Amino acid sequence: MNQLIPTVDLLLAEQLKSPKDLIGLLCQDKEVIMESKKKNNPSKKKNTKKKKHSKIKSTEKGDIGKEKNVFTERFIPETVRKANMQEVEDVSVTLSQMKNEVGKVFFGHTDVVDALIKALLCNGHVLLEGVPGIAKTLVIKALAKVSGCSAKRIQFTVDLLPTDITGLTTYDPNKGFEVVKGPIFANFIIADEINRSPPKTQSALLEAMQEKQVSIGKETHKLPMPFFVMANQNPLETEGVYSLPEAQVDRFLFKVVFGYPKIESEERVMEQNVTFKKFEDIDLKTVASPEKIIKMQHLTHKIYLDKKIKDYILKIVTATREKNFKYGEYIELGGSPRASINIFIASKAEALLRGRNYVLPEDVDKVVYDVLRHRLILTYRAQAENITPEKIITEILGMVGSG
Repeated sequence: MNQLIPTVDLLLAEQLKSPKDLIGLLCQDKEVIMESKKKNNPSKKKNTKKKKHSKIKSTEKGDIGKEKNVFTERFIPETVRKANMQEVEDVSVTLSQMKNEVGKVFFGHTDVVDALIKALLCNGHVLLEGVPGIAKTLVIKALAKVSGCSAKRIQFTVDLLPTDITGLTTYDPNKGFEVVKGPIFANFIIADEINRSPPKTQSALLEAMQEKQVSIGKETHKLPMPFFVMANQNPLETEGVYSLPEAQVDRFLFKVVFGYPKIESEERVMEQNVTFKKFEDIDLKTVASPEKIIKMQHLTHKIYLDKKIKDYILKIVTATREKNFKYGEYIELGGSPRASINIFIASKAEALLRGRNYVLPEDVDKVVYDVLRHRLILTYRAQAENITPEKIITEILGMVGSG
């Protein structure tokens, strides 16, 4: 029994008068041991400092990378400087190449190609209206190819659901819940015969077109940039079609109306018929990229627009609301502030397309038809008397220009 009891120094035994004194002594011994370990092994402390420093360094690199990325960099149009001619000339070369490449497959409608490129520069969307068989789908596919962007086509039908466009959340027994993204996740979207689907399905594009994002379930997903929607509709058929809601139509920067090509252009169409070829076999060169498109969109905001041009734009839009001119009685509802904004930015795109770093009144006159055509809501009397938006816009330009 005595062999199991540890031998304790008599002097130490006198100091340990209670159990608390024993615990305090043991704690002191532990601190002494830890201090001696730190002194004998200082390398551990140095390694910790080194790791901490490298971690900070890598974070700084990531921040620098984000600042230079056009996709994540915040762009504030109000703070940008005026575009110089060198920048405009460089972009003009690229835009000219894009037009030439698209012109290889789409003949006779240069105004349509110009409108699509201007809408792309404005970061807007286009509603095309025309008879079947005039290559509405082909032109947007060609523009996507030469721009270096991804493109997807959505055929709108009566039974198309909103989730068929945006995507949905599914459950996999092995993976759990996962998001399956729809065809909306592409740079260029071809909304073919958009007026064949009911308003519920058409409205699936509203958030995507305005906010450049899509909500699937409880999550919001950003769309790839640039994001460009080209919708087309057939104006002839009245059965099995649904008129686009005004809120949907107002999201389109332009409404472009065009018809049959000229005789000489149609002869070329017959000779170089792309219907019998695969689109991939057509020799179209990619002359831009998504990054370059975004930089061109930023440059568009830098185009100078004088205060007199702003006043001219406001007079045009205000005239559609006050209706104090010849065809004013045929207007039920005039242009909203969005019309003013769109004429403002579209005239800058027109100037850039013409190789200038400033806007002229003729730039406004050129884009105002495509901007206001679908924003003027006419009365039934106007439809009965064949008074078109184009007639009203021409009258306004004559009145405002002379005044």
